[in-house]
Amino acid sequence: MSKPAIPKGTRDFLPHEVRKRQYIFDTIRQVFELWGYQPIETPAVELLSTLMGKYGEEGDKLLFRILNNGDFLAKADREALQLMDSYRLALSIAKRGLRYDLTVPFARFVVMHQHQISLPFKRYQIQPVWRADRPQKGRYQEFYQCDADVAGADSLMYEAELLQIYDEVFRRLGLKVRIKLNNRKILAGMAEVVGIADHFTAMTTAIDKLDKIGWEGVRAELAQRGIGAEAQTELQKLLHTAQLDALAPLLENSELGRAGIEELRTVWAYLDGITLHQHLSFDPTLARGLSYYTGCIFEVVVDTDAHPSIRMGSIGGGGRYADLTGIFGMKGVSGVGISFGAERIYDVLEALDLFPQGLTQALQVLFVAFDRDTHRFAFRQMSALRQAGIAADLYPEPTKMKKQMKYANALGVPWVILVGEDELKSGKLTLKNMQSGEQSAHSLDEIIAILRASK
Repeated sequence: MSKPAIPKGTRDFLPHEVRKRQYIFDTIRQVFELWGYQPIETPAVELLSTLMGKYGEEGDKLLFRILNNGDFLAKADREALQLMDSYRLALSIAKRGLRYDLTVPFARFVVMHQHQISLPFKRYQIQPVWRADRPQKGRYQEFYQCDADVAGADSLMYEAELLQIYDEVFRRLGLKVRIKLNNRKILAGMAEVVGIADHFTAMTTAIDKLDKIGWEGVRAELAQRGIGAEAQTELQKLLHTAQLDALAPLLENSELGRAGIEELRTVWAYLDGITLHQHLSFDPTLARGLSYYTGCIFEVVVDTDAHPSIRMGSIGGGGRYADLTGIFGMKGVSGVGISFGAERIYDVLEALDLFPQGLTQALQVLFVAFDRDTHRFAFRQMSALRQAGIAADLYPEPTKMKKQMKYANALGVPWVILVGEDELKSGKLTLKNMQSGEQSAHSLDEIIAILRASK
């Protein structure tokens, strides 16, 4: 008999944990709705032809592949099987995979439903994604993303809008964060200026690991990709230029670099006069390793000045992609979007005790009865409470009071209604406050009023 277990990087969630997660999702959803975004859903399983090649070399390695139905080896690449070439073999035995993110499926969705939606189309999506990553603190193989994207508009107004959404969501969650902003065109301009334009992907992939491996690690990876020491030094100088106005003249000889600078200035202009509650800054080292980003890019991290006890990676990110739908046959549709890392946000709120009090208790009152007649009477009274919008339950059998009260304590229920022979005769029920221990007799209408007032 096997011991029950779940795959690594996945988790079960108890009721109190689910309620906390729903609080995060509901907060994000409310802000998305306030900004005019509409909900969609897409399948957990996508064709690998949809997913492959959209996330860069590193991302493709992290795709979960699903074996073909039936005898999946029947059409396997025999040569790949003999050579033990697992990557090539996978192409012949798996045509589907679990979605890696929500952005690429959204691009596929826009193309397939282009005649049913109006552009620009503002959508949000809150669903799980899967990545074959090494599980560690704050990193899971199955996790939820909460995305908002706009398809079919080049306006940089939406970059400013998405920054506002980040600002408002984290304000509502009571969490201080730092929102980092950069532009992939600025990074492309840096690559041009230092003479490594043909190594742009290698450059951004290395820079994206800066927080993990430091400058020496980045330089070593750049060297491994064929980028010389002089170019490394010049690049490092540019990446250390943290002021947009100071960086602009250094990229003057790059058309892409100038365009990136101008785009960021436009975003700042939209935000001029708008009060933000979070710290927003330009960060030239922000790269966002995914290859589909072409313009402004965002990343959100916990503000460690405000929350020094927290050590966590990014809890949100996104950016502009100029022609993501083009790979599905629909050219010229620009998009921009952001994602919230719900799992990490949960861990941070839990560590900082920022979840609202009472959030995990939905059941408001438990009925306790002592015999068959009072149990049936209590069942009818419980229905009246539920119709009044009060979450109520009844212990399933009229057993010993001690056992029933122990159950009430285990649930953490704030109120108990005791129904015995006296209550049955008088029609007045005994209401007990489980925190204070006080109890008193009331009519059903009075109890409903008390419980409503205590919410």
